[in-house]
Formats: sequence, structure tokens, C-alpha cells
Amino acid sequence: LDAVVVIRSDTTKERFSFPLEWQGLEGGKDVYIGEVPCDTLVPDLYFLRLEAQSIDGMVMSVRTNGVECTFAPADEETYTYQLTICEFQYQAPEWLKGGVVYHIFVDRFARSGDIPVRQDAILNEDWENGVPQYPAYPGAYLENNMFFGGNLDGIRSKLDYISSLGVNCIYLSPIFEAYSNHKYDTGDYMQVDAMFGGDEALVRLIDAAKEYGIRIVLDGVFNHTGDDSIFFNRRGRYDSLGAYQSKDSPYYDWYDFQEHPEEYTCWWGIPTLPRINTLVPSCYEYFLGAEGVLSKYAGMGIGGMRLDVVDELPDRFLDGIKARLSSIVPDQVLWGEVWEDASNKIAYDTRRRYFQGKQLDGVMNYVLRRGIISYFVSGDIVPLTYALCEVMPNTPKRVQDLQMNLLGSHDTIRIMNAICGRDREGRTNDELVHAKLTEEEYGEGVKRLKMAYLMLATLPGVPHIYYGDEVGMQGYSDPFNRMPFPWHRMDEELLSYYRKIGEIRREYDVWKDGKFRLLHLSGTAVAYVRYGKGTNCLIVINRGDSPLYLRVNKYTKVLMCGTAEGREITIPPCEGGIFTYSSRGNEMKLENIWR
Repeated sequence: LDAVVVIRSDTTKERFSFPLEWQGLEGGKDVYIGEVPCDTLVPDLYFLRLEAQSIDGMVMSVRTNGVECTFAPADEETYTYQLTICEFQYQAPEWLKGGVVYHIFVDRFARSGDIPVRQDAILNEDWENGVPQYPAYPGAYLENNMFFGGNLDGIRSKLDYISSLGVNCIYLSPIFEAYSNHKYDTGDYMQVDAMFGGDEALVRLIDAAKEYGIRIVLDGVFNHTGDDSIFFNRRGRYDSLGAYQSKDSPYYDWYDFQEHPEEYTCWWGIPTLPRINTLVPSCYEYFLGAEGVLSKYAGMGIGGMRLDVVDELPDRFLDGIKARLSSIVPDQVLWGEVWEDASNKIAYDTRRRYFQGKQLDGVMNYVLRRGIISYFVSGDIVPLTYALCEVMPNTPKRVQDLQMNLLGSHDTIRIMNAICGRDREGRTNDELVHAKLTEEEYGEGVKRLKMAYLMLATLPGVPHIYYGDEVGMQGYSDPFNRMPFPWHRMDEELLSYYRKIGEIRREYDVWKDGKFRLLHLSGTAVAYVRYGKGTNCLIVINRGDSPLYLRVNKYTKVLMCGTAEGREITIPPCEGGIFTYSSRGNEMKLENIWR
């Protein structure tokens, strides 16, 4: 049979064909191989298919569902694989690889010292049992001016604890001056909020974290400001001429007014969050200029930024953010909030080029989150297969190693609730504020969460812990997923498990950029290897109800879980194990380990 690979540029729609040479038979299948000359394809997103002409002259096209390949009649517009040609222009944040990200909602983690409470703010001093403000129903207006007093000095006081989880990166919720407790309604980007300790507290945290080998990543909210801000000034709190107040404001053209001053474009239609146009020259300069926002905080020594709603930021602005950060500290990380496959994302009718080398180092991996939760809740392998066998291969290897892999965040219900399969279930906010899992549900949740975090922490990428998940915090949607950290009610057993995984990640370099190969995925078990750098590791998770038995050689070492007797390892139900092995990763086959 004659075979070719056909490649189509997503940008120009130009097609290229390259011949494949038959190598022989392997396992009863024809094996073909070929090369695409490096100078033929420029950096871009490409789609490709494999074609074979049979002896009767019929052209066939290979299609895939991520696991199996089959032949079907060729279709001119059917392309079943994706190829991203990258030209990375900036240094990779090598310091991040092999570490762990700890995500903190600043007001709710820890407090230290005096808390300068604004006159228009409410301080809830009941850290252990206080109830946050919550809307009457989802989407209802909420003032969001109740604080529990968490601050940057509080975080600094807990660096020993954070470091014990294997953390080398702390990702903070927004810290810029703002009216609300969540700070996504920025009032002034050039000031760290006084209730969090101001600029001085950020400097103290950066310097102290550095002693632990930890860098601080900030949340960049550059798509919208608050209406109560130096730029918009709808409430007249700032000593500035805001866009709401006058068309003569220097910030007027940052916003899109349909009828001044009351009708303007907002983020998701929320009046307190007016959208801005970052490509307006004065706005662009404010953020990216030599004296701009990014220059200030990069100069203070942050480790990088996570960009809120990155789909809504123009490509030219993203290019500028990466260039500015890298010009000050070359190895800063830049993540984006993307909920889908970011390698081929279309947002607002535009194909995004996040991973082609000039923008993001990675994204928040919500696709993997959905796959892991579905798997451990119900045994459904489809979302996990999609994450591991389609989205991951679509992602350039350098980006794979830097993805922020997460189980929960400030935008999702707590993983303990999600992993139990419990959502709102038609309950009102008045019911959810005090809702707790039963003892039986919590026990099942702990077993599932251990397996889920083990998987998260051993796949390519950097595992992310949303503060409190490691000690069993519960909570449904915002604001119930943002409760104060339970310093006196921690699940010590779960915490020890997270710490053990952190130790394993620190000890072995394979987690930094080792290759990945999936060996087995079913509703009851999953097995894969990480190999290619230093020690090779086998990961097996037994989701089933019966013990799982593995054949190993005398060089196999149990790092976590499993009982070894001679050359057999037993993995109990609802547990997962990590093992080192001596054979080369690309030779590891399921039949070599499964009894």
C-alpha cells in the first residue's frame, strides 16, 4: 500500500503531502514511517490525516477517537490529528517543574498583625465558624465587602506549612486595591490593597518565600476594572476624574459606552465590572510600559502571573505581557484561565495562538479536572481519555510540563464535594451555607481524593492545590468554596498523604519533564509510566473493589502504597501506588506487570 500524511495549515489553509515508507509488519499490522522537513512548516497550528491507497485503488483516511484508529473513506475536510509548530522565544520557567502550586484566596487563608479595616468594610472576626456574605440566589447582587482579615503577612507566617506540601509556587488571588474581598473589581493596579498589608507586605512575602525556594505568582485581572476605581470612579471615592464622571477623563476611551454614563459594556453584564480595551494606546502603556503595572511587580520579584479570562484579552496584548515580563525576569511563568483545550481554542471567532511560543507557558487544566472527577465519581473513562489521549497530545511537550493541573479552584465547588458526586442538588444558598457531607460520604470522599491527587501529581504538568483541599475542606459554589482555612480542624491523615506525594515529587526528577505513556485505562484501574529522566516510575491506581496484583522484578521499589511480597505487589481497592522500575519506559508493557 502507498501511504502519505496530508497536513493543512489552519491559518493559510495550504495543504502539504509527505510520503510514508513501509517498514514491515509488527503485531500483524503494517508499519509506516516518514519525516516532515523542518523548514517546510512555519510556526502555526496544523491539522493532518494519514491516507493509504489500497490495492483496488481506493483512498482511505485514518480516523481516531483518541485510543483506536480505524480506516474510513477519505473526506477532503476530515483531519483527525493536530500538530502545533512552535517557536518559543522566551526562557522556560525551569524552576517550576517538579514542584507544586498552592493557590490562596488571600482574605481566607491566614491573618497576622493588625488589620486596617476600611470604613466601608465589615470585618468578621469569627475565623473558625463565621459565615460569609452570600447572595439570596446564584447571580443576585452581593456587596462583597465582608472580610475575615486574611493578609499577606498571614501567608508569610505559614510558609513552613506551605513548603511541607512540596510547594515551590504560591498563586495568590488578586491583591490589587479593590472594594470587594475577592479583588476582581480592581480599583488601582498600582497599589497592593491596604487590608492585605500594602506593597510592603508583598515585598516581605516575596523575600521570605524565596528562602523556601518558593516564588509568588499574581492574578492579573486585565479585562475589566471595578466601577469603584481610579479609572471609572462611579462612586466618586477616588480623587480622579473617572470615565463615568466625564468624557474628558483620561480613561474615557478605555471603556465602551453606548450612552454615557449609564450604558456601558460590562464583563458578563455585571455593572460593577466595566470592560476595558487594552489596545487603546494609553491603556496598553499603563499596563505594559516601562513604568507600567507589569514592570512594577516584575521588578519586585514575582515569579509570574495567571491571567484571568485570558480568552477575552487580544493576542497583541498577550504578546506584550509575555515580552514585558520576560524582559525583566526571563524565567517568569505566564498562565491563562482557559476551560477548554487551549491548543486549538476559538474565542470570539478567533483561533487563539496561546501555545505557539509568544504567549502562555500553560493554562489552568480544567479539562483534566473534569476527566479525573468523572473517573473517580462514576468510573466514566470518556472525559479522562479525552484529556490524556487527545488534549495532552495536542499540547506541545514544553507546555505539557508547565500546565497548572488542578482539582479545584475559587471558581469551582470544593473537590471534596465534587469527588463525592455532590453538587447543589436544587438546594438554596440558605441550605448550602451549612451543608456538610455525612460521615460516610466524607470517608468515601477521602479515599477518592487520595487517588485523584495521586493521579494529578504524577501526570505531566504541575499539580495545583487550592488552599484547604489538602485538609478536607468542604463547600459548594462561591462563596461557600472560599471559607477561612480551618487551622484547628485539619484532617491530619489526608494532609500527611499530600505531604508524602510532595516528598516524592521533590526526590525524583522524572516529574519535571519525564515522558508519559498510558498502559491501561478501564473503569476499575489505570496504569501509566513516567520515564526518560533519571528514575523511571510506574503509577497504578486501583479504583475497583478487589485487590490488584502486579508482577515486578527485584529492582522495583515501592514509593507509595502497595504491599510487596517477593516479586508480587498487591494494591488494595481504592488505593494507588507509585513504583520505580529498572526497564526502559518505552519498553514497559501492560502484560509485563499485570498478573
